[in-house]
Amino acid sequence: MARIAGIDIPREKRVVVSLTYIYGIGLSTSKKILKDANVSEDTRVHALTEDELNRIRTEVLNYQTEGDLRREVTTNIKRLMEIGSYRGMRHRRNLPVRGQNTRNNARTRKGKPKAIAGKKK
Repeated sequence: MARIAGIDIPREKRVVVSLTYIYGIGLSTSKKILKDANVSEDTRVHALTEDELNRIRTEVLNYQTEGDLRREVTTNIKRLMEIGSYRGMRHRRNLPVRGQNTRNNARTRKGKPKAIAGKKK
């Protein structure tokens, strides 16, 4: 298996898709990395040479990925909760943060429905 940024990427998929298995790298970033590393998007991971893998690894180092990115995101959320901002309060209460409707939907964020005594529709 090819190992990039501490992640084993799938061998049978195209390189452009398998790079998206790394947290912090999406499809557009993956295409940009491969363009800078002079590697074709259509090649499969198992067909990559060691030189091409090393070029991809050096390009990935230019981006913030995996543990560092996860740590930064959690510290940003903690900071919002500490300063008591509206977004921080929504995070603390496990409600949607970006202005979505909560009357009918938001079950993913709110969790299982809780029965309220005496409440009728």
